[in-house]
Amino acid sequence: MNILIIGANGQLGNEMRNVSEKSSDHYVFTDVTEAEGLETLNLDITDSAAVEKTVLDLSVNVIVNCAAFTNVDAAEDDFQLADKLNRAAVGNLASAAEKSGAALIQISTDYVFDGSGNVPYDETSQPSPTSVYGSTKLAGEKALEESGCDYIIIRTAWLYSPYGKNFVKTMRQLTREKDSLRVVVDQVGTPTYAADLAAVIYGIISSRQFHKRGVYHYSNEGAVSWFDFAQAICELSGNECDIMPCLSGEFPSKVRRPNYSVLDKTKIKKVFGITIPYWRDSLEKCLKRM
Repeated sequence: MNILIIGANGQLGNEMRNVSEKSSDHYVFTDVTEAEGLETLNLDITDSAAVEKTVLDLSVNVIVNCAAFTNVDAAEDDFQLADKLNRAAVGNLASAAEKSGAALIQISTDYVFDGSGNVPYDETSQPSPTSVYGSTKLAGEKALEESGCDYIIIRTAWLYSPYGKNFVKTMRQLTREKDSLRVVVDQVGTPTYAADLAAVIYGIISSRQFHKRGVYHYSNEGAVSWFDFAQAICELSGNECDIMPCLSGEFPSKVRRPNYSVLDKTKIKKVFGITIPYWRDSLEKCLKRM
């Protein structure tokens, strides 16, 4: 099979490169920009004609879309660009997939929920985004669902890896450099090690289960605040830093982030027969790689 990875130079895209090395399938990695030392096909997914030509020319069987406009604060100031990447581009990929008979695996987010609940959100929970990022990602989901192609939507949260910019890398550096930090304690969710998510996606493709259409949730197991997450990063990194809890209101933002966005993973575990690692165990693995 021919597998097309979109957004290959990001966190999840790089982890897809790693897990696919052992595959007998043909993986093609694309991004809008090239990365030094990485074989990447240039593809602008906002260009519908280019997307369709690439998918048809390469006889693509499965598309994995790891690309998105993920800067939550910047999205509030640039709805047009966020919508172009998070909704319209997904529509382009879905249209090409439908025409070619390919399946599309789309990565979405916990930001489709408002975070006002206190129990884990499952796939039947009513989305209610409170940000441009969340609303455009939800619009992308709807564009895919209406396209007619086979699709799997995986909502995830708090993604981190050794690649790119993320909370783990930032906290690892800050707790090494600073004597004290303040981190919010009133936002609770579950981190997701990108390598774990990539392994799940790879498993779905390798076992040819991408026809199991629907929305799924995936993050690591457990629940934790950003404060507790930062404490664990500091401890496991062997750093000494006084991390103090604070409230979200002490860091004014244009975006109202979800106060509670723990995802219920029952469905994805049952349908695909997977087990999900505990968040702290995966954090330790990632830090060792760093």
